[in-house]
Amino acid sequence: MFTMTPEEARQSYLLIKHALKEDIRSGDCTTAAIVPPQKTAYAVIMAKSPGVLAGIPFCAQTFAILSKRMSFYLPVEEGSQLEPEMCVLEIQGNACAILKGERTALNLLGRMSGIAAKTAQFVEAVKKTHVKILDTRKTAPGLRIFDKYAVRAGGGYNHRFGLDDMFLIKENHIAEAGDAAEAVRRCIAYRKKHTLNQPIIAEADTIETALKEVEAGADRILLDNMSPDSVRKAVKSIRETAKKLKRAVEIEVSGGISLENVRAYAKTGIDYISIGALTHSVTAVDFSLLIIKDYRDL
Repeated sequence: MFTMTPEEARQSYLLIKHALKEDIRSGDCTTAAIVPPQKTAYAVIMAKSPGVLAGIPFCAQTFAILSKRMSFYLPVEEGSQLEPEMCVLEIQGNACAILKGERTALNLLGRMSGIAAKTAQFVEAVKKTHVKILDTRKTAPGLRIFDKYAVRAGGGYNHRFGLDDMFLIKENHIAEAGDAAEAVRRCIAYRKKHTLNQPIIAEADTIETALKEVEAGADRILLDNMSPDSVRKAVKSIRETAKKLKRAVEIEVSGGISLENVRAYAKTGIDYISIGALTHSVTAVDFSLLIIKDYRDL
């Protein structure tokens, strides 16, 4: 089953505690007025709209933070296609904790499942090509681990999590260096000086710039805002130049990618397609939590 990494579990614990504090504040006065503190409840979380399931481990973690006496049953796996009225999580434990954590858990689950659903659409669109669909750093501030987890649950891959993961030379870096090749050389020198091993990715919007970056030693070329025809020509030139230099150079594209044109890009001979819309334009999947009286009805 697809699940979170130990590092994601550590980070998410702190983030979810903060989110719960934001929601509960000084206390859930409604629940306190109606529900006895020690009452046990059984609840189910149901999908109300189609999508791809992502975030169940974080959803369960939300309730577990509020009460140590929680048990969970997961009837479907992460990455599964959702249908309305599908049960995705069964919960047994303290009723007050379930009610206090409901909104935070559903907010996470809905956003993450929406990201996974969009990612799965792009992954399906490039099926039977060797191209990998990547996310970007266009994530909700503070929620990056959730957004990037959701991309993986949808069948995509993660680009860099932060600025220390890779060297990524963009147009402003090139402007500061004065030249694309010089920007690459500076990164190579910095990597050597500090004994680093991060790959160097260099952005290019013309074939000429891309070839300069290849010759300077870039590990991957990011072709930005080019048409599929232009990308195809660039790929041919980059591969030929890399072959002469006896180097392996990866090729990524970004900018202007949609479900309508993503396959055309995937068939140009590239390796990766990075898409900001996976995480910055999210349509959440709708879920509901229902407390039921008899566990045997689950």
